[in-house]
Amino acid sequence: MIDPQAIVDPAAKIADGVEIGPFSIIGPDVEIGEGTVIGPHVIVRGPTKIGKNNKIFQFASIGEECQDKKYAGEPTTLAIGDNNIIREACTFHRGTVQDAGHTQVGSNNLFMVNVHVAHDAIIGDNCILANDTNVAGHVKIGDYAILGGATQVHQFCHIGAHSMCGTGTVVLKDIPAYIMSQGYPAKPHGMNVEGLKRRGFTKESITRLRSAYKTLYRQSLTFAEALEQLEADAVGDDALQLLVDSLKSSTRGIIR
Repeated sequence: MIDPQAIVDPAAKIADGVEIGPFSIIGPDVEIGEGTVIGPHVIVRGPTKIGKNNKIFQFASIGEECQDKKYAGEPTTLAIGDNNIIREACTFHRGTVQDAGHTQVGSNNLFMVNVHVAHDAIIGDNCILANDTNVAGHVKIGDYAILGGATQVHQFCHIGAHSMCGTGTVVLKDIPAYIMSQGYPAKPHGMNVEGLKRRGFTKESITRLRSAYKTLYRQSLTFAEALEQLEADAVGDDALQLLVDSLKSSTRGIIR
């Protein structure tokens, strides 16, 4: 299962059923879970932990030192969950001690060709990051978010769960949960209704979220006024509460 032309450090922990292709290099302090497939010409450096049943395609660089000039060789980490697809030429970097020292990628994500995940980023589950998307340092991306091709995300930005960015979007402020955005800089363009339907949200829940969008963006309210109203509306409504939580966690201000 490990090609004889691969270089695997004896200190690496490789589970049963892992495949490693020719000319790939697996360093020490690397742990790879069972069923994961590492293609040819992949480099994995540690400390990095990769879960089960991931598929990493050729020329990916996983767990390399970050590009932050403050990084001074500290033993920071990267963790990747289960069932992710990481396509050709993706680059995932470890964290920095200026943050938690850790980059975290969840499970069931698709990273298309040439995606970059920078230091200290946190990416949830079931996300899609399309070709040439760049996620800067300290970014947080919620579950089921979709980033269209060549999306560029500024450092420290938050992208909420179930949101969607169109192709070429430049994210300079936080994107609340459920919001569709497009442009440079990103501007809101309604709720991600089709995505919510596919994920089983009820008609009633989608109607309430559409009403919440109007409160946030169409009623000429200040952010504080809109948040106060949405907090009252969200009592007993988990879907709406997710939107409220994403607004309250914003650190850079939301797209308006």
